Amino acid sequence: MTSQEARSADPFDPRSALDAELARTRTLLAEVERSMQDVSDARDGANSDDEHDPEGATLAWERGTLGAIRRDALDRLALIAAALERLDKGTYGRCAVGGEPIPEARLEAIPWASSCVAHAR
Repeated sequence: MTSQEARSADPFDPRSALDAELARTRTLLAEVERSMQDVSDARDGANSDDEHDPEGATLAWERGTLGAIRRDALDRLALIAAALERLDKGTYGRCAVGGEPIPEARLEAIPWASSCVAHAR
């Protein structure tokens, strides 16, 4: 049996998928926050000014990029928490817009999805 066959033979477990994504996202967030601190420490240790120092643009870019990744991780944590709440309420897997079932393939790909593809933003 191939790994693909084994995966398709196993039923989708949304709680396990959400818990795994929660752990992954928390780890990512911790790593990003550590990197943000490293960038901040590097900037504090340097006597540079972002506007006139060639390295300043790099530090600003790194801060901006890490900030965007951090915001995405925080947003993802909120989406996962909402999905876990829907799971507890028994509404998980139903489109929040139209009420129709969300296809299992979509939930396997995006376990925190709250809408079907037709209603996705």
